[in-house]
Amino acid sequence: DSIFFRDGVRRIDFVLSYVDDPNKEGEKKLERRKEFESNLQKAGLELETEDKKESEDGKIYFVKIHAPWEVLITYAEVLNIKVPIKENDIPSMVENPLDCMLAPLRLPEHVMHPEPDYFTAPFSKDKQELYLINDESTFFSPSMRNRIVNYILTRCPYGTEEGKKKFGIKRLLNNGTYSAAYPLHDCQYWKKANDPNCDNERYTLYMQWARFLRFYKEQPLDLIRKYYGEKIGIYFAWLGFYTEMLFLAAVVGLICFLYGLFTMDENMSSKEICDPAIGGEIIMCPLCDRECEYWRLNTTCASSEYSHLFDNVATLFFAIFMGIWVTLFLEFWKRRQARLKYEWDLVDFEEEQQQLQLRPEYEAKCTQKKKNPVTQEMEPYLPITSQAVRFCISGTTVLFWVSLIIASMIAVIVYRLAVYAAFASLMENTQTLQPIRGLLTPQLATSVTASCLNFVIIMILNFLYERIAIWITDMEIPRTHMEYENRLTMKMFLFQFVNYYSSCFYVAFFKGKFVGYPGAYTYMFNRWRNEECDPAGCLIELTTQLTIVMAGKQIWGNIQEAIVPWICNWWGRRKARSNPENLYSRWEQDHDLQTFGPLGLFYEYLEMVIQFGFITLFVASFPLAPLLALMNNILEIRVDSWKLTTQYRRPVAAKAHSIGVWQEILNGMAILSVVTNAFIVAFTSDMIPRLVYYYAYFENEDSPMSGYINNSLSVFQISDFPARNEPKENPENFVICRLVYRDYRYPPDHERRYSHTMQFWHILAAKLAFIIIMEHVVFIVKFFVAWMIPDVPADVKAKIKREKYLTQKILHEYELEKLKERL
Repeated sequence: DSIFFRDGVRRIDFVLSYVDDPNKEGEKKLERRKEFESNLQKAGLELETEDKKESEDGKIYFVKIHAPWEVLITYAEVLNIKVPIKENDIPSMVENPLDCMLAPLRLPEHVMHPEPDYFTAPFSKDKQELYLINDESTFFSPSMRNRIVNYILTRCPYGTEEGKKKFGIKRLLNNGTYSAAYPLHDCQYWKKANDPNCDNERYTLYMQWARFLRFYKEQPLDLIRKYYGEKIGIYFAWLGFYTEMLFLAAVVGLICFLYGLFTMDENMSSKEICDPAIGGEIIMCPLCDRECEYWRLNTTCASSEYSHLFDNVATLFFAIFMGIWVTLFLEFWKRRQARLKYEWDLVDFEEEQQQLQLRPEYEAKCTQKKKNPVTQEMEPYLPITSQAVRFCISGTTVLFWVSLIIASMIAVIVYRLAVYAAFASLMENTQTLQPIRGLLTPQLATSVTASCLNFVIIMILNFLYERIAIWITDMEIPRTHMEYENRLTMKMFLFQFVNYYSSCFYVAFFKGKFVGYPGAYTYMFNRWRNEECDPAGCLIELTTQLTIVMAGKQIWGNIQEAIVPWICNWWGRRKARSNPENLYSRWEQDHDLQTFGPLGLFYEYLEMVIQFGFITLFVASFPLAPLLALMNNILEIRVDSWKLTTQYRRPVAAKAHSIGVWQEILNGMAILSVVTNAFIVAFTSDMIPRLVYYYAYFENEDSPMSGYINNSLSVFQISDFPARNEPKENPENFVICRLVYRDYRYPPDHERRYSHTMQFWHILAAKLAFIIIMEHVVFIVKFFVAWMIPDVPADVKAKIKREKYLTQKILHEYELEKLKERL
């Protein structure tokens, strides 16, 4: 279980594996491997091959790669890697008085800060004596070493085929020349290595971070960064910070939910619906054409009581609170990110550095060359005409898939309309369903089954589109890795946004809004009658939809992330378990693990950003959404850390100084959330009609809300039913029935019968006024809060200036000394 060559001195920085291919193609692969490995040795890397007889299955060759000192210092300069020049002497922050209270949440100091803090400067071969080089073998950390070797592997040529120069390990993996390429973990995750030269950082990460029982502990971010690189480190820093901020939102959401729970008995609307003398005497028009019967309003007593849990005054407060919370979250994250940039030596690391590094695929596919205005060197480029054609194909494909989602949503709506009539007829005519009729209304039954069906469709479309998105992004041939990631991110996010949220937007803003009235119902495709909301409003259905899709996604995500890799690894290792442990080498153990891949982190961000959308865009309908998200994220941190530490090969370390394009996506969703929540409170909840009645149309001064239900249900004369809508039976010979809930129309004896009353227009005006006022108030507070909170903390600004000054001073003194020596 060693991470060294056979001599026990040279560290294994990377491993390549391959299997003999007896086919004709095998000779070609052998030639490619010989050429590639020869070029790697010319680049200065040292190789050692393990014969297939040494492997546990007797089939796999392993090529171990070591980067000697000369190679490391050459590429450290090329990659602008910062290294220590002096120990940091800036005093640490003032002690927090709450530290003693937070002690149970803390990790040991050696885990939180595995190495001292240094002033750093970009490495230069000519100034080696300037840096704190105590030991050449440990000066560059394993993550730095594997990053350097990976850089060489992605650019190393392996021959010329079809008149084109071919290079890069990625192509060799794609064409089967090599089966895997990966850096090694430093030990087993469940026990320390026998070799005293091993750092055992993987074991420390597992024991202190990756176990669920440590869920209440802080994350060892410096150790994560040291072991996995800055890109993975910044993801876990963001996820941890997001989870901390969710705690506040979850507490406030829970209080709002409890307020609804404790005031259920005081809700006049549900009291009137449940009262046999009021709701029991109100006869409602049939829920479907011909087959459905007349029904009494008090049959929806239970659902109207439950709707008060989410449709009350606290809903408005929580919607406004979340508009401000999301601003605080984004602004405080910028400050946290700025602190990490300073602590992790990323202050001068600009995107331009990544922009200058071309993707090997871009270099391979672009045969034409032109001068780069920045570097003044000839480099490959893609002609404008070729770019335009590729973008057209890409755009058309994305539009087709978005149209497919909309088509699938329309199919679900058709399902809802078709099944709704069936449920309504079944529940009215089946005696066995009588006991649950109060809880399970036709609207709710339709909503639950449609939500489950919608979730299944979402998952299927996701599975297909992921592959399409990667294919079209590859086809566009982006110039740099960052450009590639940004393009893929925007495509995937646009698709997932429409996929996950379209059904919620339908329930929130369209369902029950275009129903018409008896005699003039609105039909979809002239066949299916549009859905009506539950008499208690559509908010309870939006809550149901949101809960099923959000909870289903989180459960499915955890199954995919944890259980699937575990099963795959268990299956892959089943043969090795019969062999003695000392024959199962470190490179074989890691070979049997899953590959994290360059897009592994992308999917983690995407999952969290979609969740962020659920808790911000529709939070007015479900105050418990942040609590659900909080519980999921506490589990998510440990699942992600567990799978990364135990189930996946060690990813190649990569640099990043921010969460990238995701920051802009979060900002956009924060602004959109204010609009959607204002519309939900105005149009989906029953708050505005109740307030208008309370202040302008009340009938009893002592109890202003009494009579609201009777006021909000319009009257329809049964004799006016056209043949298409009239029920087959009317055993009790009802003369009138009531229209859909919250509809305000003149009675049949009025000269403007069945047209909207003035109260309807008053309510509509109040809704529009509310949206404008709420949006402006929340946006003013948001922008004021954003202006008040600086993006970079004052102490961090001071430290950055101090470090720059000291670094320049040290470099200046060094140059003076060298000059004196020469003179």
